[in-house]
Amino acid sequence: MPHTLEWSRAYTHRLSPSDAEHLKVKAVSLAKRLAKETSAGELPFLTMPYRSRLEKEMPPLLPRVRACKHMLVLGIGGSALGARAMQQAFASGQDGPGHAGPWLWIADNVCAERFEALLSKLNPADTMVVCISKSGGTIETLSQYFLVRAWLQASMGEAWPEHMIVVTDIAKGYLREEAGRHNLASLDVPDYLGGRYSALSAVGLLPAAFLGIDWQALLDGAASVAQPLAQTPESLADHPSFALACWARALEEHAYNQLIFFCYIPQWAAYGDWFAQLWAESLGKEGQGTQPVPATGVTDQHSINQMFLSGPRNKGCLFLTSDGQDPGRSFGMDLPDKWSWLKGKPFGSLLEAEAVGTRMALCKNGVPLLHVRMADNGPQAAGALMMLLEAATVFTGWLMDINPLDQPAVELGKRLANARLGAQGYTQEEKDLADYLAVPKEEQTF
Repeated sequence: MPHTLEWSRAYTHRLSPSDAEHLKVKAVSLAKRLAKETSAGELPFLTMPYRSRLEKEMPPLLPRVRACKHMLVLGIGGSALGARAMQQAFASGQDGPGHAGPWLWIADNVCAERFEALLSKLNPADTMVVCISKSGGTIETLSQYFLVRAWLQASMGEAWPEHMIVVTDIAKGYLREEAGRHNLASLDVPDYLGGRYSALSAVGLLPAAFLGIDWQALLDGAASVAQPLAQTPESLADHPSFALACWARALEEHAYNQLIFFCYIPQWAAYGDWFAQLWAESLGKEGQGTQPVPATGVTDQHSINQMFLSGPRNKGCLFLTSDGQDPGRSFGMDLPDKWSWLKGKPFGSLLEAEAVGTRMALCKNGVPLLHVRMADNGPQAAGALMMLLEAATVFTGWLMDINPLDQPAVELGKRLANARLGAQGYTQEEKDLADYLAVPKEEQTF
C-alpha cells in the first residue's frame, strides 16, 4: 500500500484551496530551478550521488564497528538528531529492560557532567567513537574530540586510532587533517549537504548500521520519493512534497505561525525533534517562517494539546499515523462492567481511537490539518517520510524567496561564542560582547 497525504481537512478555517493556487503557478519556474540545482550537484540530499560510494566504503568498516559493544557519537544538531530518531524508531531495546547490546550513546551537548558520566563508565576497548562535523570545525564537537582522543590514548596507547572514525568533508577542515595525521578511518559528508539534510548519509547511517538497522532500506525509501524530482523535475507540480510546501506557505500567509508535528507513531516520536531542526533552521529567516512544535500522541494529549485546541488560532498541523502497528496484547474478558467495551480489544486499538479523536478535535477547533498516513512503520517508510519533508522544506523556502540551505543567524552565535573563549580574528564580535556585557544588570532574587 502507498503512503498518503489526506487533504480533506487541510484547507479549513482561514484557509481555502484557492489560497494555494497563486503558489502553484510558480511550479514552472521552480521546476527549472530544481533542474538547474540538481544538475549542478547543489541538492545532494535529493539526488543522493554519494550512495554508491557509501555502499562501497561503509560495509568494510562494519565488522570493526560491530565488534564493539558501544558506539559514542560526537556531534550536535544535524549530526545527532537523525541518528537518535533512527535508534529510537528501530532499535529501541536500549531504552528497555534487559537489553544486551549494542548501545549507542550520543554526546550532543556541552554538558560536562553528562560527558564525564559517559567517559567514566564506558570501556575504551569496547567503544567505537564516531566524530561527526561537516566543516570539521564545530567547536562543540571538536572540544569533545580533543577530550575523547586523550581518553582513548590513555587507555589504548598508540592503538587509539582503531577506535575512532570521523565523518566530515572529503577534502578540508580540521577533522579531515586529523584523519590524515593519525590514519583514522573516515567517511565523507558530500559538498552542499548541510547537517540538517544529512541524516540519510554516513552521518546517520553509520550509527544505524552499528545498531543493525536496515540502512539500505532507509535509502530505498528516500529514493522512491526523490527519484521523480531528480529525474523529471518538470513534474514538480504533481509531487506531494510541492503540494505540502504550497500548503505550508499558505498557512504562513494567513497568520498561522506555528506548525505542529503531531506524531501518532510512538516509536517515531524523536522524528519530531529532527523535523523541528530541519524546518526551523531552514525557514526561520528575514522575519519569516513558522515555528515547528513537535508533539507525540497520545502523551501530549495530556499536556500541550489544550493549547492546540483552545489557544490562539495560529497553528497548522501535520498529523502522522501509520497502518500496521503492532496491536499488542488484548484485554481479557473479565473486565469490570464499566469498562466492558474494552473486552477482547487489542491495546493498540486505543492508540488508533485516540488518534481519530484528537484529529477530529483539532479540526473542530479550526486547526488546518494535513493527515500523513504511512502504510507501515519500517525503515523504508521512514526514509520516504524524511525525504518528503526535506524536499518540502526546500520548496517552502523557495516559495518564501529565502535560502533554505543556510543558517546565518546560527553562525552569529557561534562567532560570538568563539570570541568569548578567546579565539583570534573576531574583532567585531569582541566589541559587541563588551558592549553587551557592559549593560547594567537588573536582578531580582527568588
